[in-house]
Amino acid sequence: MWVTPEDVLLAGALWITERANPYFILQKRKGHGDGGGGLAGLLVGTLDVVLDSSARMAPYRILYQTPDSLVYWIIAHGTSRKEITEHWEWLEHNLLQTLSIFENENDITTFVKGKVQGIIAEYNKNHDVKEDDDTDKFKEASAKFRKLFGMPEEEKLVNYYSCSYWKGKVPRQGWLYLSINHLCFYSYLLGKEVKLVVRWADITQLEKSATLLLPDVIKVSTRTNEHLFSVFLNINETFKLAEQLANIAMRQLLDNKGFEQDRSLPKDLDARAKSERYRALFRLPKDEKLDGHTDCTLWTPFNKMHILGQMFVSTNYICFTSKEESLCSLIIPLREVTIVEKADSSSVLPSPLSISTKNRMTFLFANLKDRDFLVQRLSDFLQQTTSKTYLEKELTSSLNSSDDELHVNICCFPNQAKEFLKEQAWKNHFTEYGQGVCMYRTEKTKELVLKGIPESMRGELWLLFSGAINEMTTHPGYYEDLVEKSMGKYNLATEEIERDLHRSLPEHPAFQNEMGIAALRRVLTAYAFRNPNIGYCQAMNIVTSVLLLYAKEEEAFWLLVALCERMLPDYYNTRVVGALVDQGVFEELAREYIPQLYDCMQDLGVISTISLSWFLTLFLSVMPFESAVVVVDCFFYDGIKVIFQLALSVLHANIHQLLGCKDDGEAMTVLGRYLDSVTNKDSTLPPIPHLHSLLTDNGEPHPEVDIFKLVRSSYEKFGSIRADVIEQMRFKQRLRVIQTIEDTTKRNVVRTIVTETDFSIDELEELYVLFKAEHLTSCYWGGSSNPTERHDPSLPYLEQYRIDLEQFKGLFNLLFPWANGAHSEPLAVRFFHLLDQNADALINFREFITGVLCHGDLTEKLKLLYKMHVLPGECVWIHSGERSHSLCISAVKKLNTPDYRHYLKLWNQEMKPKRENTKDLPKLNQSQFIELCKTLYSMFSEDVAEQELYHATATVTSLLLEMGEVGKLFSSSFRKDHNQEGNSEPSVCMRDPSPCEEGKGDEDNWAITFEQFLASVLTEQALVRYFEKPVDVAARITNAKNEKNEYTKMPLRACTLYVYSKIH
Repeated sequence: MWVTPEDVLLAGALWITERANPYFILQKRKGHGDGGGGLAGLLVGTLDVVLDSSARMAPYRILYQTPDSLVYWIIAHGTSRKEITEHWEWLEHNLLQTLSIFENENDITTFVKGKVQGIIAEYNKNHDVKEDDDTDKFKEASAKFRKLFGMPEEEKLVNYYSCSYWKGKVPRQGWLYLSINHLCFYSYLLGKEVKLVVRWADITQLEKSATLLLPDVIKVSTRTNEHLFSVFLNINETFKLAEQLANIAMRQLLDNKGFEQDRSLPKDLDARAKSERYRALFRLPKDEKLDGHTDCTLWTPFNKMHILGQMFVSTNYICFTSKEESLCSLIIPLREVTIVEKADSSSVLPSPLSISTKNRMTFLFANLKDRDFLVQRLSDFLQQTTSKTYLEKELTSSLNSSDDELHVNICCFPNQAKEFLKEQAWKNHFTEYGQGVCMYRTEKTKELVLKGIPESMRGELWLLFSGAINEMTTHPGYYEDLVEKSMGKYNLATEEIERDLHRSLPEHPAFQNEMGIAALRRVLTAYAFRNPNIGYCQAMNIVTSVLLLYAKEEEAFWLLVALCERMLPDYYNTRVVGALVDQGVFEELAREYIPQLYDCMQDLGVISTISLSWFLTLFLSVMPFESAVVVVDCFFYDGIKVIFQLALSVLHANIHQLLGCKDDGEAMTVLGRYLDSVTNKDSTLPPIPHLHSLLTDNGEPHPEVDIFKLVRSSYEKFGSIRADVIEQMRFKQRLRVIQTIEDTTKRNVVRTIVTETDFSIDELEELYVLFKAEHLTSCYWGGSSNPTERHDPSLPYLEQYRIDLEQFKGLFNLLFPWANGAHSEPLAVRFFHLLDQNADALINFREFITGVLCHGDLTEKLKLLYKMHVLPGECVWIHSGERSHSLCISAVKKLNTPDYRHYLKLWNQEMKPKRENTKDLPKLNQSQFIELCKTLYSMFSEDVAEQELYHATATVTSLLLEMGEVGKLFSSSFRKDHNQEGNSEPSVCMRDPSPCEEGKGDEDNWAITFEQFLASVLTEQALVRYFEKPVDVAARITNAKNEKNEYTKMPLRACTLYVYSKIH
């Protein structure tokens, strides 16, 4: 690799000169390559790992020097002799003669440096490499990373750090490499080498901790090991990057979107993380990307102050938040902006910027560091925005006018006094702080929310605080189109929706008629079609029905979008992962804030039981309706922290009763009675029966608890819980939850399939791990099929992971006892097609396990070998009694039987053991028989009885050839006689409707049966011993794992290539 010329004072230190001419020197690093260089080589190797400057040094380099100078210039380096030799030869052929023309040494130096820099610039231009001070060093580190760990080009290095790895009680100084899919470590100290490779997808715990001995440690845990890393230059940066990469890996296990993300550079990950925090802070659409942020001040007219804070700018929004938490925040959609202009600067107001909106509000920012650049950036964004604004406004107004009839209005006001006062308070607030999206959000806004949002304003403010108003405004007509497309469509989600429609607030009058039910059906069905990954989940019906009570249909839809996709991420997928994650976070918070109750609740197992329904339905299913909507008010304003605070308050309020409980049923009764007693005395709604109260006992009712006092108490006692702390806890719990789900999936797969095979549970689990690892490797580095096709978490356990042919070949070479010789690859192809029972070019774990290790008796093994050579689509003549017909061989294993029949067959397997009738197996024609012979000859290449087996195989094949010839003569005679009688019937292919003609040649008449093949093999004791020899399954699996761990712990595909080369 050519590098920007740098001067080197000591050209000989730690280097050996291999070639030299008057201007250039080629050197090799001491200790590299054969010989090792003795003690000096060991010391240099150690320095290469421990020291930053030498650790990044390649083992070969080329120096430039003029004859009379003592200064050397490094102009190229390489990781291999081949690479550096190419550079050396290029210098000799292209530069050496040219340099002799110059008379001045300074001119020679200038020419050489300019030439090398020109080569580098041309390379960067051709390969689209961005100029970067660390480009050369990073390229070098990437090359070293791939060489050390056997990684392919597709495995991109993200960053690398110097650190110590604790192997036992001894620290090993080395380098931690963080790539897109793996965490790797390398150390070389005095001849001892340590290599470690861990998939991000295998990590169960990642945490930063401190001990007395080690002040800063990153602990990486997997299911089997725990790894400690310390002595980082910047541990926070390292841990943050590791956290981001592990988080993306968990997303890959959860769904396939993670495989579509580019994770090539640390700055891209930082930008993505900042954008996520930005969207979460201001409740913006999920595709909004942060462009930049800067410190500034904002003039707040309501208190006549300049508030210090930060301005955030993205493609469609300008946002502001104060340095002092919750003092003031602001969201300005660019669609609302009319003017952005620079105001006059003064000593009191330096670099001011004025922004005016359509609702005649003006915002004044000041103390901007680069105001001119900011104004230009905002102008560019505004030009992109204004072209869409008028169309959106026109469509939105027409939608609002046509949707009035869809709003399920249930508001009736027997007592207007308190409600009127609340409305007036909010109207005064709008007058002072603004109304709509651009409203100043302050502590006073929060106070009004805690006192309860008026019934008439609830829908409007839910849209505003959740950010749903932005998505609805920018997607006019989207909901109507979705409803139209989804009408009349049926799938699993729509069936579940229909089943739950009448269970959605059945006690409420709005859902006791078809109008409310129809609106609920449309919203839920439209969302199921918008987001098929979620589709429909129980609890969505309860939440959506409440949204419809206060918002129009389209508004309720966008509120549901905000809830499912932004505010409660992953809550409503098929495995409610988000709710399980927050359940873990809640347990952590309970341990921290109410430790005296935590141990008791853990013993009773109550926390996990209660919290799931509380979080999934936002307390709507466990509290009286008029009280629960107050919780929803606070949730839309302050996010998930409100639910955590309230849940902790409920436990804290019942701490003494819970400590006295003897079992989980008693604890549930205590909490159920308490939640039933939560009342809203300000409510203007008629009393609505609460079904949850039926679960409580017949004891004394709990004294009434005012919902507003309960909410305020939760803020006073637990308001210190911050959103960023919750996100950090969520990451930790997400690792645990998703890995637990993966372990559960593995156990369920093994439990389902263990009765169908002779493998033990442990063997099946090990095979499943290898199968899944190969699936993930192909997802990382590409394959012949898309990751989405191979992994679908919504499918049954046995079908969630599937592999294609290329992936199968890797496992075949590692595990299959017949994978020897040059015929191994075609044999793998044959075996794959045999296992692919539904002909979708993918096999699941059940299909894979049925024959991967030839786990059966001699007859079963020979039958498997025989069937592998019956090629699909071939017509084979079969004589049976007085009729002759042809069968399409591919039909033997490709029948698509319905699932219920398959499971009935499994159910009755023990009752009616049924083996495949050997007479039903198709015959082998001559070309297929030749392929079978090739396979037999290649199978014994490494066997101790190789010569005896070859001789036996020759005897068997000769015998079968004679049988085939006799059969051909008999078949020809039979057909001739049959045709003369005039009763012949055309043979028909099951797959190809054209008849198999009689005049295809002699090969069509040549065939052998499985019985003939089996009988012939049984005549040779050498072959009988070979096929009767049991396969050591445990040894095969252990060998596959060892091959993976040996050879630098290479990923399975790289390991397979190595093993395959060994076999040959």
